[in-house]
Amino acid sequence: MESLQVLKVLNNNVVIASHGHYGEVVVIGRGVGFGKKAKDLIQADAGEKMFILRNQKEKELYKRLLEQVDEKLIGVMNDVIYYIAQHAGAPLNEHIHIALTDHIAFAVMRNRQGITVHNPFNYETREFYPREYKLAEHAVAEINSKLGIELPDDEIGFVALHIHSAIADRPIGEVRENSQLISDLVELIERSLGIKVERDSLNYSRLLRHLMIALERVRRGEQVDEPGKITELIKAEYPEMYSLAWTLIKVIQQRLHKPVYDAEAVFLTLHLQRIVQNSTDYK
Repeated sequence: MESLQVLKVLNNNVVIASHGHYGEVVVIGRGVGFGKKAKDLIQADAGEKMFILRNQKEKELYKRLLEQVDEKLIGVMNDVIYYIAQHAGAPLNEHIHIALTDHIAFAVMRNRQGITVHNPFNYETREFYPREYKLAEHAVAEINSKLGIELPDDEIGFVALHIHSAIADRPIGEVRENSQLISDLVELIERSLGIKVERDSLNYSRLLRHLMIALERVRRGEQVDEPGKITELIKAEYPEMYSLAWTLIKVIQQRLHKPVYDAEAVFLTLHLQRIVQNSTDYK
């Protein structure tokens, strides 16, 4: 059995060790760090879990985080992240160990102080990322059960965004920016048309999907095929929706600082027209 050399004991249940093949690794297990000091040897199977932080900055951030966060919470989060990794269907960016643990530490602290943070994107997050949302439901249930607290359902959406960020290997800020932008676009549509789009309707789900796909295309600089003559027909047939579509496009351009191609206006117009045709509020 391979031995690991202890580099730093973070607490009784977590140590940083040197692995012959992987370099620095984080070893997690009940009592794995108890009575140990730097340069001591431990067996590779001494811990229940082991993961690699390949980036030096990530290593330092994780070390500092573990020194600041309650050991029990660290143990719960390691179990939660292990479950997510087993069921995500894709590799997770190692930053989830820092970002999600840090987020939950603050969420637990707020909960114990009686402070509630509303998540305005919870419904949209469930629509965009159903797999991540399901994993987040399990994660929040486990955290509540093992820590004896009651994090609100709003936290499920926040956790789902962290999971998606780790799966997609994209910064959590970019993931949140998409959610905020889509929420703002929907609000602009409702205000401009004087309607309320039912959140559990098929039209709303289709609109969210289209906006999400459109934003992804814009971020990638991907151009969709120009519909040709249909553009003039759509513009003449649905002038109000076409004008609103361009208002939305200008918002997207300003927020993402990227060009949006003309063809997007046609597809947006058709989605907007479908919404008003099914709305009893539209006059």
